[in-house]
Amino acid sequence: MTTLWSERVAESARAMRSSAIRDLLKLTEQPEMISFAGGLPAPELFPAEEIAGYLERALAEAPVAALQYGPTEGYGPLRDHLARIMGRLGIVASPARILVTAGSQQGLDLVGRLLVDPGAPVAVEEPTYLGALQAWQTLRPRYLPLPIDDGGLRLDALEALLAAGERPRFLYVVSCFQNPTGVTLAADRRRALVELAARHNLLIVEDDPYGELFYTGERARPLAAIDCELHGEPRHVLYLSTFSKTLAPGLRVGWLTGPRELVERFALLKQGLDLHTGSLAQIAAAYACDDRLLERHVPLLRQQYGVRRTAMLAALEREMPAGVRWTRPEGGLFLWLALPDGLDATVLLERAVGRKVAFVPGAPFHPTGGGAGTMRLNFSHPSPERIVEGVRRLAEALRES
Repeated sequence: MTTLWSERVAESARAMRSSAIRDLLKLTEQPEMISFAGGLPAPELFPAEEIAGYLERALAEAPVAALQYGPTEGYGPLRDHLARIMGRLGIVASPARILVTAGSQQGLDLVGRLLVDPGAPVAVEEPTYLGALQAWQTLRPRYLPLPIDDGGLRLDALEALLAAGERPRFLYVVSCFQNPTGVTLAADRRRALVELAARHNLLIVEDDPYGELFYTGERARPLAAIDCELHGEPRHVLYLSTFSKTLAPGLRVGWLTGPRELVERFALLKQGLDLHTGSLAQIAAAYACDDRLLERHVPLLRQQYGVRRTAMLAALEREMPAGVRWTRPEGGLFLWLALPDGLDATVLLERAVGRKVAFVPGAPFHPTGGGAGTMRLNFSHPSPERIVEGVRRLAEALRES
């Protein structure tokens, strides 16, 4: 029923839809439900005691800075730390070129506000991160989906798109352990992608929340680092990251860095959104960096999440019927499962929920439709024992289809 207030909603906001993941999280609050749906870190691995100490210290030692309004660009000592973190990755980023955000999700919102008009072309991986699509949905871009394979984004598809005359406002990529598929852009494609962007004056928005969570091998080199190597400074890559996956998502502390003129404009936009990211959380994050907490804590996350990833892969091998395929990520929080032809993951979800196991159907990760026979599974939140039992339940639901 149309109401007086619904008639007053801005036209751009009428396209808003609830996130499929958020809707599922309400369902999975039931204790008996085994959830592979959210991208949640394991709560038992939060460094709660250390963070509590940092918050107490902030209120004791710096109460004015912790409780007062702060600079839009971010708390100075935290930006100093972030510049050093970026430098260790090979990314040239002075503190003045870093903007602290309310998680990397706010960075995506800022990208849309600055760079997207209705109908503007935006290139994305297919499938791509649902949160990015949701951040930009009221802006109504024209998505240019590009296929991915086991080596990540297919550069031949991007080259063909550019050769056809398309000029995307930007290319959005999750460069490491992609959400939703878990695949990582191959090393030989990374430099080629940055070089291709330079030739076509294409901006790459590199979203890298999972890069530190590798379970085999070494950390992949960010596209932003290659950009800096080629040009001496950020020229074609805007880099976003966050402490949500390595410290705690409740802190809502992320950051972006890239070409100076873009960072300066993002800071102006942020002034009108929230003035600044919460000071108390920023100071706690800065203390965590002072205390080298990340150096101690991230190896624990790698070990624990690596065990859960292996448990899920082994359970899938053991339980899944013929015709089901899945990715084998070397890090991150997710893997991607493809059903045999003719099966719909949304229909399967109804049966799975009846067996007290949940996942996210793959269709919402496809910006222009498709993906009915795919799903995303999260392995970071459930224990290894619940992963094994959940995959067994899921396989039973699938055999009923």
